[in-house]
Amino acid sequence: MGERAVNIIKCTLINYLPTILKKTFKHIYIQLIMIIGIEGQRLFRKKKHGMDIVALELIRRLSLFDKSNNYVIFVKKDDDTSCIQESKNIKIVVLPKAPYPIWEQLLLPRAAIKAGCDILHCTSNTAPLFSKIPLITTVHDIIYLEKVRLFTGGGSYYQRMGNLYRLIVVPLITRRSKRVVTVSEFERNNIQQTLGINTNLSVIYNGVSDHFKKITDPAILKTSKTNHHLPDNFILFLGNTDPKKNTRNVLKAFAIYQQKYDDTLQLVIPDLDEQYLKSLLNETVKPDIRNKIVMTGYIPNHALPAVLTQSRILLYPSLRESFGIPILEGMACGVPVITSITSSMPEVAGDAAYLVDPTCPEAIADAIHKVLTENELAENLSKKGIQRATQFSWNNTAQQYISLYKEVYKEFNP
Repeated sequence: MGERAVNIIKCTLINYLPTILKKTFKHIYIQLIMIIGIEGQRLFRKKKHGMDIVALELIRRLSLFDKSNNYVIFVKKDDDTSCIQESKNIKIVVLPKAPYPIWEQLLLPRAAIKAGCDILHCTSNTAPLFSKIPLITTVHDIIYLEKVRLFTGGGSYYQRMGNLYRLIVVPLITRRSKRVVTVSEFERNNIQQTLGINTNLSVIYNGVSDHFKKITDPAILKTSKTNHHLPDNFILFLGNTDPKKNTRNVLKAFAIYQQKYDDTLQLVIPDLDEQYLKSLLNETVKPDIRNKIVMTGYIPNHALPAVLTQSRILLYPSLRESFGIPILEGMACGVPVITSITSSMPEVAGDAAYLVDPTCPEAIADAIHKVLTENELAENLSKKGIQRATQFSWNNTAQQYISLYKEVYKEFNP
């Protein structure tokens, strides 16, 4: 029987049978099938980042582990249509391009109703304010509520306007959602204190993707080195224009390291604008270290393991993270990781990373020197990191969400 026929039968029985029969049917029906909508607005964009990867991995695992229910994935029209595929219980609904608020507040809830969704899971901090369907919202962080620079500094114009939208929507949607999920104990405590939410708030950890592992094939490594113009001796920094990534202090630290310890080491930075880099160098350090920095351009997630494997350190001293997936990605590839003592990063890293004060460039420079010169330390970090990464699985993430979907459905369909 086709999905459309199933939905017609469901609506007919639930809406028109006498109350006692309606309840009986709904009780039987929950054991058979739910229709769960998942917001994946940006999944089709080519340059995917943190929250996109989380949603993508979750959907892939749901298609593997939950054969009982149907999932409808709502995405915005874009170029990378091959990243997820429809299957027997996964349907993709492509909605037109529109500004983020219009897409989320108007197009998404209408499409979810049309698809017959029983639950709508919004995966990226915000959700429709007037959804008639029970909402589950994943709030990765509330950084934008802590300190927002809307019109001067604090990231790009696009980032600032996104912060304004979240500043308005998130406090409202966290109270209207039937469940709010976040990604670390640190962030749960932060949300509780900032928004006063004490119930219906839970933690489901992110995972690390299966393709993150040490690459040993010489041909793959050589191709990666050629494609991304990688030097022989480098450390990797996954920075961008977001102030929390701490690019300014990393550049200061690298300049200190170059002057104090070793001027042959190079710093590889993917996906950072050349003009932005030059501006920071002019503001913070001598611009002449530019020739020690390699700008690779955006590196797709599937290509990162080969780059990580060839790096001597993954440098990730963010000022603030709600989780920090790259920490685990570096660890899974056997690369020593330097990260921060702040926010969620110690929770994710455990004792398998070298922790520093991200506000102190001298401390970052000294940490780089220590990890590169003390072989026992580097080997210990590598071994512990590989083991630590195995504790965070997308399979576990998906199983916990499946349980949450069932719990919410039963609560609103007794």
